[in-house]
Amino acid sequence: MPAPGPANLTIVNALIFDGTTADLAEGSVRIADGVIVETGEVRPGDAVLDARGGTVIPGLIDAHFHAYAAGLDPLAIEAGSLSYLALAAARRLAAALGRGFTTVREVAGGDAGLARAIGEKLIRSPRYLFTGPALSQTGGHGDPRPADWGLQPCGPHMCEVVDGADALRAAVRERFRQGAHAIKVMASGGVLSPTDPIRVPQYSAEEIRAVTDEAARRGSYVAAHAYSAEAIVHAVGNGVRSVEHGNLLDERSAALMAASGAFLVPTLVTYDAMERRGAALGLPSAAQAKNREVLDAGRQAVGIARAAGVPIGFGTDLIGPLEDEQLHGLRLHAELEGPLAALRSATSVNADLLGRADLGRVAAGAAADLVILDGNPLQRPSVLWAGPRTVIQAGVPVG
Repeated sequence: MPAPGPANLTIVNALIFDGTTADLAEGSVRIADGVIVETGEVRPGDAVLDARGGTVIPGLIDAHFHAYAAGLDPLAIEAGSLSYLALAAARRLAAALGRGFTTVREVAGGDAGLARAIGEKLIRSPRYLFTGPALSQTGGHGDPRPADWGLQPCGPHMCEVVDGADALRAAVRERFRQGAHAIKVMASGGVLSPTDPIRVPQYSAEEIRAVTDEAARRGSYVAAHAYSAEAIVHAVGNGVRSVEHGNLLDERSAALMAASGAFLVPTLVTYDAMERRGAALGLPSAAQAKNREVLDAGRQAVGIARAAGVPIGFGTDLIGPLEDEQLHGLRLHAELEGPLAALRSATSVNADLLGRADLGRVAAGAAADLVILDGNPLQRPSVLWAGPRTVIQAGVPVG
């Protein structure tokens, strides 16, 4: 865990990216008790961190993270031991923090026990927002059983099969009882699920509406795994606020998202990584074929969403050993839209998605979760995904 640090810290001689503005200004950032107090001068008694030549940015946010995804086989994850998954999650979370991701949203997994361990500083971790196991219909993306299996795996760890509006309401209420930040549903087929076509919408309108109604009354929202335009329309039209992946988005579904205030969280790096490394890691051939179907389409979807005015966040969705590709997600996003858009997506836009005005910005009153990059990312984008960096969590440098 981060060692106890000074009550007050001032970062000096740095360029500052505030989370939104393209103009980087040289200045200082003063921190007191884990919160940014001002961007101004050094006060007597402050510890000073000289960031000359570097750029201060808000701590990065990965809005589609899987701490419990210890391997590429969903069935093995669900049938395995939760104690093992939690220990693997601790390592994955610590690694993400070291890369500069100071907040992660676990969509499909996580629970109150892991959140408690993080809160008690038993493990090193980013700020941790979890949904609990994602909700899937029988035979949906979260149902890992091969077609010839009759038994349910143990779990649920990352996904739970729940059918019917009443059962879904109870499942949502239980997740919120345990402290879930939001709810995740599987609204279309997926790459790794063995029995469902990618494009077909999943769950009935009544079922999705039951989930979104419960979440809205709790003051929360629903994130939906959805690839195809028809699945996106089905999900957003029934109250979903966060569309995960969205690779097969079209103009009509993008217009509905924009009109509804829904966010797109693309996960470009997972398809790129699976294309390059999936076969060597034993990814089934059927999953490799599905992955190719959505790989190039994902890049096009980002452009369609941008043209429609959909707010675009940032996520990675990396599972198993592919977790080391997390920073390359920023590279892919920057190559597609430029470094400024990539930075905004991974900071202020994701903070807006999470409903956390205290994250994703360098401003008075914001949490002092920061990253100091080794250069100007707008002039030299590679510093975003390569090279040294200093990570600061709640005002304390992470060792």
